[in-house]
Amino acid sequence: MHVRRVGAVGLTALAVCLVGVASAQQSIYTCVDGAGRKITADRPIAECIDRTQREINPSGTVKRVVGPSLTARERAAREEKEKAAAEVRVREAEAKRRDRALLLRYPRRAVHDKERAEALGQIDEVIKTASKREAELAEQRKAINTDLEFYKSDPAKAPASLKRRLEENDSSVAVQKRFIADQEMEKKRVNLRFDEELLKLNQLWALAGEVPAKASPPAAAKK
Repeated sequence: MHVRRVGAVGLTALAVCLVGVASAQQSIYTCVDGAGRKITADRPIAECIDRTQREINPSGTVKRVVGPSLTARERAAREEKEKAAAEVRVREAEAKRRDRALLLRYPRRAVHDKERAEALGQIDEVIKTASKREAELAEQRKAINTDLEFYKSDPAKAPASLKRRLEENDSSVAVQKRFIADQEMEKKRVNLRFDEELLKLNQLWALAGEVPAKASPPAAAKK
């Protein structure tokens, strides 16, 4: 009986020691609440859920800083802000990629001027072909008008084939005029694109140490 009592006392003492060791190793949380009170606890402090808490090691050093818990609205606002910032970074990276590609394509002003001239030259060739077709249609119209002279007194008596030739000619002339007008607009768009590129390229060339050459003056301005 005596032996058993001693064993029980020993086990109790051992359990107390283990609890003491566990408590000594447990972190402590501390914060200052909204009323300015300093609160300390062995677990995250509910009164400080909206403010910063410090987790202290048993040695007294700061183990980590726990930020305030966010509401659903605050989390949504933060996520939206992070998303917007990420989109900005993507746009900036894309802009840098385009700038590098532009500078690689046009390392000098002369290269850019040459490509502009070639692009405009191709459109001018298309306009030239359309204008030639327009002149052919004008000659056809003269022939149709000559045939219509026979029915000047009574145009209703003109044969259907002649009327059809007149309608087709008018329609073709209208198509050619619209096509030429579209090509003239395309020339303006091409010039606008090259002008916008040139503004950017002047900046990139300056950063790269490339001195852009001046554009050649128009033929009318030369003496």
